[in-house]
Amino acid sequence: MGLANWLSLSRLVLAPATVYTILTEQWGIASVLVALAIISDLIDGPVARARGEASAAGGLLDHGSDAIYVSCCLLAVAWGGYIPLLLPILVVASFSQYVMDSKALSGQQLRSSSLGRWNGIAYFALLPCLLLPPAVFATFLPPALLSTVAWVLITSTLVSMLDRAWTLLQLRRHQ
Repeated sequence: MGLANWLSLSRLVLAPATVYTILTEQWGIASVLVALAIISDLIDGPVARARGEASAAGGLLDHGSDAIYVSCCLLAVAWGGYIPLLLPILVVASFSQYVMDSKALSGQQLRSSSLGRWNGIAYFALLPCLLLPPAVFATFLPPALLSTVAWVLITSTLVSMLDRAWTLLQLRRHQ
């Protein structure tokens, strides 16, 4: 197992600690843990390519670690009442759909979509926005704005899932 896969796995190690710090409202520590998770996500792909470690299994591990980390953290934030519970549920459903229709479990490369990629980035980007206000600048980001962003992500996730299902249906019709 190469360095890139260890970087991906680090998010699975960070997830329980991040969830605990969110649930206990240790916003500063939670923010640092999220920053570490984001850094590991930003560098695992380039490390894999630079070291010749890129593979379908590594891509699945990377995306799976992202989905688990983000889902757990968003669930903890939802548990605190900061965002709708529907968002972390949809993150899990969307990732599951992504893996199944890509046939990634049979060793094939994940089939990505532009909207799905941007949603994945937005899930990660939302976490610091949710955690930093209580820790640093609570008066600058009103809760209503964060709630609106969460609902926009819920909507874009649903659109992405419908688009993925439609594309799969079209592919099957042409086979």
